[in-house]
Amino acid sequence: MKRSQINDIMRKALAFAEQMNFLLPPFVHWSPQDWQNIGQEYDEIRDNMLGWDITDFGGGDYDKLGLLMITLRNGSFDNESYVKPYAEKLLIVQEEQVTPYHFHWSKMEDIINRGRGNLMIKVYGSTEDEALSQAPVMISKDGCNYEVEAGTIVKVLPGESLAIPARQYHKFWGEKGTGTVLVGEVSKVNDDFVDNRFLEKMGRFPKIEEDEEPLHLLYNEYPAAK
Repeated sequence: MKRSQINDIMRKALAFAEQMNFLLPPFVHWSPQDWQNIGQEYDEIRDNMLGWDITDFGGGDYDKLGLLMITLRNGSFDNESYVKPYAEKLLIVQEEQVTPYHFHWSKMEDIINRGRGNLMIKVYGSTEDEALSQAPVMISKDGCNYEVEAGTIVKVLPGESLAIPARQYHKFWGEKGTGTVLVGEVSKVNDDFVDNRFLEKMGRFPKIEEDEEPLHLLYNEYPAAK
């Protein structure tokens, strides 16, 4: 991805969040220059991967295969200094923009449609060797628990949510013709370096072509504290 594309995605995300009246914490707005003066008191942001996360999953076509996430709060798998057992993210999902099949070995999450378009989530269980299972899938949608066939697409309307347990494959996208979706994620602690299992091999973090200066830093670009 080009840095200019990432900057444009960030600008549009900030405008969309403001339009949807979703207020973001100050660190989301910090510039690279701001980060040069951020001390150790903000190590929780660095250590727990808070902030911007934009990926095209290595496919080179963000609008077709991609996702924007902003991690708002998070604990840690292995650092006892951080006691939060939970995480929260904001996601922005475009119409027909796919986040590919994946599951998490440890994390359970609620995926919440915060507004605008409809979110489509296709679900499968997983086998012992981590392939797609053809067994029925248990669904928990806003307190309603029921069984569906493997490969069912669950439509999550604005205000609705779907609970995704560990080891349940899911992919999602915005339904065509309904608009961009503001998505919330509430989950157990999140660690994208060790807890993602994609069905097909792909890149989790983008390779960036630096064609202009960054507007905001991605969470894996923070400088060390001074």
